[in-house]
Amino acid sequence: MTDYQIEPHTRRCAATGRDLQPGERFYTALLEEGEHFARKDYSSDGWQGPPPGSFSYWTGKVPPAEAAHKARFDPELLMDCFLRLDGQSDPARVNFRYVVGLLLMRRKRLRFEQAVTDGDIEKVSLRCTRTGARHEVINPRLGEEEMMQVQSEVFKVLGWQ
Repeated sequence: MTDYQIEPHTRRCAATGRDLQPGERFYTALLEEGEHFARKDYSSDGWQGPPPGSFSYWTGKVPPAEAAHKARFDPELLMDCFLRLDGQSDPARVNFRYVVGLLLMRRKRLRFEQAVTDGDIEKVSLRCTRTGARHEVINPRLGEEEMMQVQSEVFKVLGWQ
């Protein structure tokens, strides 16, 4: 399985090297580097748009240093990642997309319709509650430990842990 562990938010702009201050707007780009995702954070003055090779990007505000970091599920960010992973065959990315799909179901952004088995492959059909678009997701049949590991990877990649 590909390891998606990435440094947490560094509170430092990747372009200028300047420390980001609590309450300041920042931009984050998720880049594909080989088989891994890398996270780069930018200040407003250092952000020139998504860097070449960006897989996804988002914005937020730097939390206070002493504040306990609580996972915030941004359904738009999750949906963007989910859609970009469509058609991927790498097992780690299939696992990643499946877990993101489950998180979107939990947030009521996707709704389960049916599961269909074709030979050894089970596909889950999900429907977007906003657009009505139908999405098929391969069920990688993860065990409980594997599921927790992939979920942890998703949280780390998106900076929620």
